[in-house]
Amino acid sequence: MAVDPSAKGVMMPVHDPALDAPAAANRMTRRLTPKGAKRRRDLMDYAALTFAAEGYHTTSVAGIVDGLGVGKGVFYWYFDSKDELLTQLLLDAQHGMRLTQRDAIAGEHDPARRIEQGIRSSIRWLSDNRHLFAIMEFARTEEPFARMIRLGEQQQVADALPHVSAGITAGLLRREDPVVLTTAILGVTSHLARVFVLERGEDADRVAEAAIAFCRQGFLSTD
Repeated sequence: MAVDPSAKGVMMPVHDPALDAPAAANRMTRRLTPKGAKRRRDLMDYAALTFAAEGYHTTSVAGIVDGLGVGKGVFYWYFDSKDELLTQLLLDAQHGMRLTQRDAIAGEHDPARRIEQGIRSSIRWLSDNRHLFAIMEFARTEEPFARMIRLGEQQQVADALPHVSAGITAGLLRREDPVVLTTAILGVTSHLARVFVLERGEDADRVAEAAIAFCRQGFLSTD
């Protein structure tokens, strides 16, 4: 989802179909045998851990295949380049977090509680997948990967927007531009996760509850 800059008043999301399909369904996956799919997954998992630990630019294709004990031909059977591998890692990570968020809010009828559950599930996923979180943070600084991160963030707004709008309609959330309110909630969540979970290694649930408390109450004292 992208934001239409021509919209007046309330900003309206513009659909980006590239983010709808499951990330795993790329040109190779549909033709792979179970053994081939496992080998490809092994390459991705090892590369993700190595990128996070040693850095993307310092990690070579040779280093990835040597670490797995396979030849370069195996790598190039599944990926055209290291950039393509990173692209698929980012797509899979974004898709995996969205599935986690979807499952977390399933069956919850209260839109405010859906938002809370979305915050908790997001921060827990980022904590459980810190190596992917680190890669996503790197990617936002490098084109063309930064564009994927921006699109992913716009998709997060689009995913959360119906729940925020429902909360406003039900009188549970303040009457603000729903896109602005949604972006603010996601901004608080992502920044707290970045600083306290990724950089400081603090407990995900504690950080999530702090994010929820701030989003529910803002910065004014209730005393």
